[in-house]
Amino acid sequence: MLELRDFPVHVKISVAWGEMDAYGHVNNVNYLRYFETARIQYFEYNGLMNLKNETGLGPILAQTTCKYHKPLSYPDQIVVGARVKSMSKSSFVMEHIIVSEKLGVVATGEAVIVMYDYNNSQKAELPLVIRALIEETEKGNLISDLRAE
Repeated sequence: MLELRDFPVHVKISVAWGEMDAYGHVNNVNYLRYFETARIQYFEYNGLMNLKNETGLGPILAQTTCKYHKPLSYPDQIVVGARVKSMSKSSFVMEHIIVSEKLGVVATGEAVIVMYDYNNSQKAELPLVIRALIEETEKGNLISDLRAE
């Protein structure tokens, strides 16, 4: 069973009233937004957000999945975790977890991220420097302000 401590990047998020639907729980699309928030934090730490401006290479989401374990509702606080599960020549698989203050683990998911050459509209190789930064992140070598307290 996945646990939050298995994820090197954590983001705290308050569940908003407006995220709930007519059934009184957070609408399913918001879980994917929570995953995205943690994923972007991970990218920012590892320089993937700046890489596109500097080289034209950047991440692009190829696929995402979510397994809903428990329904969230307002009010609540969640922590969303992100980690890289595996890397290949031009892509990597990220795992996500959402942990509610009230309910524990409420969702888990994965995202396939492909390195993309935005200048030439084609898949690109994962730069060695980014691969090395991801490996360090997965070892827990993060600056403290990215981790949930």
